[in-house]
Amino acid sequence: MTLTLATVNVNGLRAAARKGMPDWLATTSADVITLQEVRAPDELLAGLVGEGWSIVGEASQLKGRAGVAVAVRTSREDVDLETARRGLPGLEGDAHTGRWMEVDLEDPFGDGRTLTVISCYMHSGNTEKPQTMTDKYAFLDVAMARLEELRAAGGHVVLTGDINIAHAEWDIKNWKGNLKSAGFLPEERAYLDRLTSEGGYTDVHRRLHGDGPGPYTWWSQRGKAFDNDSGWRIDYQLATEDLASRAATAQVDRAPSYDTRWSDHAPLVISYS
Repeated sequence: MTLTLATVNVNGLRAAARKGMPDWLATTSADVITLQEVRAPDELLAGLVGEGWSIVGEASQLKGRAGVAVAVRTSREDVDLETARRGLPGLEGDAHTGRWMEVDLEDPFGDGRTLTVISCYMHSGNTEKPQTMTDKYAFLDVAMARLEELRAAGGHVVLTGDINIAHAEWDIKNWKGNLKSAGFLPEERAYLDRLTSEGGYTDVHRRLHGDGPGPYTWWSQRGKAFDNDSGWRIDYQLATEDLASRAATAQVDRAPSYDTRWSDHAPLVISYS
């Protein structure tokens, strides 16, 4: 049994649909796709991904901000999107909405265990705006507790999405110039240190790629960042160990050129067997 899981920050689903996302949907091998920064009302999502997909989302309470979703091929019978869980329990405030959704797949690998797939859009943060960093750390604290709760329940778990943290120097091209930038602060990176050590989660993309720069998943719209591959690896699939051990292949579906991009992020696609 093989399950191919993709995650992508669409930078506005309506804009992505206009710019070419349907062409990618028509060719991707993904069975399940998690989306972030959807920025569209939930009632419009089905029309934006088209036929062949079922989709559920959580829009942000702040209009035009955030938004997460999970799309599943209609041919799959191991998931009921009506049971999707929206938001992080115990985390209040409109700024935290549209950032976390959990969907369960029942026994996708035939081992009797449920797979919980999480679509997460982490706060980006801004060191010049302290409240944004306060929000980010509050979200991270609650997310860490929820991830431990899910892992302890004994099923497979994978946290996917735009985590907005480059974990190590290999995950950002210009790491020396960003040592004091949100997304590469020691305090932020420490959360991923903890999650991938005693937290029991594995950075699947890094394990399959091995040591070395990239592959990046986000490039600034400014300058020649995309053309020069001066990017950040901030989109992840972080899986519990038994699930991570099933990972067979990983790829970043980077657009062939700047003018063919439909988002400033590229999909991260991983197959588990």
